[in-house]
Amino acid sequence: MRVVLGVDTYAPDVNGSAQFSRRLALGLTERGHEVHVVCASDRGPGRVESVDGVIEHRIRSYRYPWAESFRVCMPWDAKLQVNRLLTDLRPDVAHLQCHILLGRALAAAARSHDVPLVATNHFMPENVFGYVPLPRALTRRLVSSWVWWDLNRVFGRADLVTAPTPRAVELLEANTNIRGARAVSCGIDSDRYWQASQLAGTGDGPSVLFVGRLDQEKHVDQLIRAFAQLPSDLSASLEIIGDGEERSVLRALAARLGVEDRVHFHGFVSDAQLLAAYGRCAVFCMPGVAELQSLVTLEAMSAGKPVVAADAMALPHLVHHGRNGWLFAPGDVEDLTGRLSDLLSDPQRRRRMGEASRAIVAEHALSATLDSFEEIYNRVAGRREVAVDEDEEEAA
Repeated sequence: MRVVLGVDTYAPDVNGSAQFSRRLALGLTERGHEVHVVCASDRGPGRVESVDGVIEHRIRSYRYPWAESFRVCMPWDAKLQVNRLLTDLRPDVAHLQCHILLGRALAAAARSHDVPLVATNHFMPENVFGYVPLPRALTRRLVSSWVWWDLNRVFGRADLVTAPTPRAVELLEANTNIRGARAVSCGIDSDRYWQASQLAGTGDGPSVLFVGRLDQEKHVDQLIRAFAQLPSDLSASLEIIGDGEERSVLRALAARLGVEDRVHFHGFVSDAQLLAAYGRCAVFCMPGVAELQSLVTLEAMSAGKPVVAADAMALPHLVHHGRNGWLFAPGDVEDLTGRLSDLLSDPQRRRRMGEASRAIVAEHALSATLDSFEEIYNRVAGRREVAVDEDEEEAA
């Protein structure tokens, strides 16, 4: 099939949606499909190039003033380029991963060009509160209501909507008029993480690992505060991989709490360095409360690691309390400290829970995700063909 993916964030961006879109594009390409990705340029000027067989249509972009790591394209550029693309390609299906800029343009163009449309939601209003300057008179509740209303307008055009987990589907249907959405895991190629974990060495003491954006919604400050309260005889360290608007604030917090020598901020790292970090850590921690799935948690589980995660959103789908890790009450630093201490002080429990992580992650194989989307693409394309045939018969 010829597939067009519309994404607001894509490699080299570092976030779950960008990672999923890249894996989906590569996986479909490896299965013989022709995949085109339309996204904002990561450099500024627009360009078209083939990367690992995926044809990337990068639209001219500009830096977003309230978040240096983000680039955005203008709505008129997105509309023009997406319409040209669908006119030239006549794809079998379009699949949008967002609703804000390029997803909005792709949804409108797909309707105009009668292209079957699939939409996947990776979005929660909490994902953007830190990046949008809002008047103080506006409450988060009001903004959330407007964002869901806007998402409903865009995703309501799709022939079929998916979300990464059953909890994400529930959230989507509770806040929009969309019904019949389907839960499809983002999927993961777990073997590469497991193999890397077998080759990784260990440090002087057990380490806790966090991977993700250093932004408000991730609550890394709670992790640092909990880490600072761990018993000193554990000789533990904390590794933080990723970057974001909160990095300087978090560094200052670690210094103020007297743990700056044991909290290591690595920033963005290479794939090899990330794999090594998963391999050497004793415990993975995800304190974020706005996770519709959390690919990095899947990656840590693939490496056979126990996980301590906030008991929020979709994380309980991955972290089964007492089986492959612990859930802690969001915002409860003392609870988080206790859960980390429990695992850091008990190698045998870490081993058992790590084995359970491997068993659970098997349910999220990337191959199964690709199977699901191939079936979905064929279904919506076939449904549209039937509708066209019926229209032609009526006309005749």
